[in-house]
Amino acid sequence: MTLRPGAAPQGLTPLAEQLRPRTLGEVVGQRHLLGEGMALRLAFESGQPHSCILWGPPGTGKTTIARLMADAFDAQFITISAVLGGVKDIREAVEHAQAARTGLVPRGTIVFVDEVHRFNKSQQDAFLPHVESGLFTFIGATTENPSFEVNSALLSRAAVYVLQPLAEDDLKQIVARASAERSFPAIEKEAVERLVAYADGDARRLLNTLETLGVAAAREQLAAITDAWLLRVLGERLRRYDKGGEQFYDTISALHKSVRGSDPDAALYWFVRMLDGGADPRYLARRLIRMATEDIGLADPRALRLALDAADVYERLGSPEGELALAECLVYLAVAPKSNAVYKAFNEAKAYVKKDGTRPVPMHLRNAPTQLMKDLEYGRGYRYAHDEAGGFAAGETYLPEGMAPPGFYRPVPRGLEIRIADKLDELRRLNHQKS
Repeated sequence: MTLRPGAAPQGLTPLAEQLRPRTLGEVVGQRHLLGEGMALRLAFESGQPHSCILWGPPGTGKTTIARLMADAFDAQFITISAVLGGVKDIREAVEHAQAARTGLVPRGTIVFVDEVHRFNKSQQDAFLPHVESGLFTFIGATTENPSFEVNSALLSRAAVYVLQPLAEDDLKQIVARASAERSFPAIEKEAVERLVAYADGDARRLLNTLETLGVAAAREQLAAITDAWLLRVLGERLRRYDKGGEQFYDTISALHKSVRGSDPDAALYWFVRMLDGGADPRYLARRLIRMATEDIGLADPRALRLALDAADVYERLGSPEGELALAECLVYLAVAPKSNAVYKAFNEAKAYVKKDGTRPVPMHLRNAPTQLMKDLEYGRGYRYAHDEAGGFAAGETYLPEGMAPPGFYRPVPRGLEIRIADKLDELRRLNHQKS
């Protein structure tokens, strides 16, 4: 737990801290929250702080907004890192809040918990009585979806504000401020574009990179930072990508929905985004198999075979050669006819069985491997379909007695399922003639 520190000497202050906004007007980005008339701006202007969760990717201003809120309400600012802290830090925060409340000049307290999703349930619950009593205002920062990572009791007592990655123009504005603050060499336009792409919406990453580049440029006594020099220093451009967090699941969702929506270009884009971010191609291969069964099904049964073959090819070749087989399968799945008829039928059957009683197997469908079972009429009256005309025992029933035909499987009018539907219509006609 840390109380808000005083200012460090400028030469020792990291650039990201040196450029941290001191007023709302200096905040870059997040206009949907901080612009005139927007939700968080109104909260600042209300004169009454309230507990909230700031949810967004790294480097989007969560800590800055929390500090500005403390300044706006002249409140004591206490920071707790959920990565390093625990219940002891919460107790100390409570003591500091009580002392500030009863001091000669009473002050409110804002307790800022960074990475709040790292706290377990009991640690999060420890804040509840103090939030309810008004001892302090709670502000949590998280890169993960608070619906899943923050206790419902705490979530119900806090407003949730969603912060967005900074736009390119926002990041360029920060580059200009940083250049003026530290007197960096001139940065050519192409180099700025590369820096902005490298930062990928993360202001902290941008500023830390700029600071490193400034030191390197000074050492080499550069008159200007060129794109060629920047590329040499940074190496291959890497994108920030959280393989286990919210962004990961958002991206795989976009990939799956692009395939379902029959857009091969979008599917390839999200596929490459995931590869570029370090996603395991084997995981992507498993998702392709899932898409083939869930979204294409019997409209094109070849899709499943192709997905399995692509996974096998990747296992044989590895990266990067095997990734082409996955991409080929991806495009095929995107342009293939779509059907979720089997997927829906399977789920309906599971739901039906779950709520239905255990119906006995009809006698004519039972197996009779012993004489006793035959004497008990197991299997009696069963019609062997291969001995019937057309290989179909018209009029035979295969459901439990008294169970109406549920109609789980309903083919769609696309791909092979058009022919399957015609076949089922013909079989129903033959059954009707025998009834």
